[in-house]
Amino acid sequence: MFRAGPRGAAAAAWAWARARGRAGAARGAASTGSGGAELLSPPSPPPSPPSPPPSPPPPLSPPPPLSPLSPSRSPVLRACGVPVAPGRGAAQAWLGSLRHPQHQRLGLAELHPDVFAITPRLDILHAVAMWQKNFKRISYAKVKTRAEVRGGGRKPWRQKGTGRARHGSIRSPLWRGGGIAHGPRGPTSYYYMLPMKVRVLGLKAALTVKLMQDQLHVVDNLEMPTADPRYLQDLARYRHWGSSVLIVDVDEMPENIEKAVAGLKTITLIPVIGLNVHSMLKHQTLVLTVAAVDFLEKKLLWHDTRYSPLYPFSMPYSDIP
Repeated sequence: MFRAGPRGAAAAAWAWARARGRAGAARGAASTGSGGAELLSPPSPPPSPPSPPPSPPPPLSPPPPLSPLSPSRSPVLRACGVPVAPGRGAAQAWLGSLRHPQHQRLGLAELHPDVFAITPRLDILHAVAMWQKNFKRISYAKVKTRAEVRGGGRKPWRQKGTGRARHGSIRSPLWRGGGIAHGPRGPTSYYYMLPMKVRVLGLKAALTVKLMQDQLHVVDNLEMPTADPRYLQDLARYRHWGSSVLIVDVDEMPENIEKAVAGLKTITLIPVIGLNVHSMLKHQTLVLTVAAVDFLEKKLLWHDTRYSPLYPFSMPYSDIP
C-alpha cells in the first residue's frame, strides 16, 4: 500500500483547503445574486392600510328656547326705554331688591348714557347747588339808620367856639349808640333763575357722578318683608351704603318702608318728581327704583329736543311726557 510522506500530506491538505475556499466563495456569490441580502437584513413590516377620510361633523341643532325663569337667560333685566344713539353704549348698574340683604345683584340694569354717563361738569354742579341754596333765600337782617334811632334831635353843642368837632346829632354813625351806615335793610330776596338747560344738565351731572363713584343703586321696587327700622339699617350696613341714603320712587310708597323710614334720620324717602342736585350731593348713596329710572330718562331726554323749532314757541307744547 502506498503511503504519502509528510510533505505530501501537507500539500494535500493545502489543496483541499483551497478548493473548499473557492467553493464557499462561489456559493456566497450565488446567494448574493439570488437575494441573499434579504436573508441577512430583518424583514420590513408590511405597509399600513390608508386611513379612511374623516367624517364630516354632525349638523348643529338649534338651542332650545330659554324660559323666563331659566338661570341661563341674559343677565340684563332692564333695557333702556329710550333708544341709544349709534356709537354709544348704555351704562350698566346692578339691579337688586330690598326683600333680602343678599338680593344685591339679581341682574344688570341698562342706563341711558345721555343721562347717567355724560361728561361730569363740576362747574354746573356748583352753579345749580348755589342756585338751589339762594333762589328761595330771604334775608330779614335789618339795622336802623341815624333817622330811625331814638333821640338825637338836638344839636349837642354849638357849631363854633367850643374847640370841639362839629356835630349835629348824637345819633350820627360816628357816635356810640348812633345809627348804622350802609347796613342791611331787609327783607332782602336773593331770587334768581338759571336756564332750564343748565338745571337739567345739573341733574344729569349729579346722576353721572353718583354712578361713577359706585354710589347709585337700582332696585326693582321698595317692597320690604317688615316695617322694622332696624331691618333697613342692617340692610344699608350690609350693602355698604354709607352714612346717609336717599331712596327715590315714582308711585305711592309701600307702607312698610314708610313706617321704617319715619323713625330714621339717616335714610330719606322722596318722590322722583322732587329729586334735586342738593339732595343727591347731601346724601352719600342714591337708591333708585326701575320706575324712577324710566321716569328720569323720559323727562330729562325730552329736554334735549324741546327747543327744536318744529312749530312756533307761542303754541303750547303737545309732546310733554
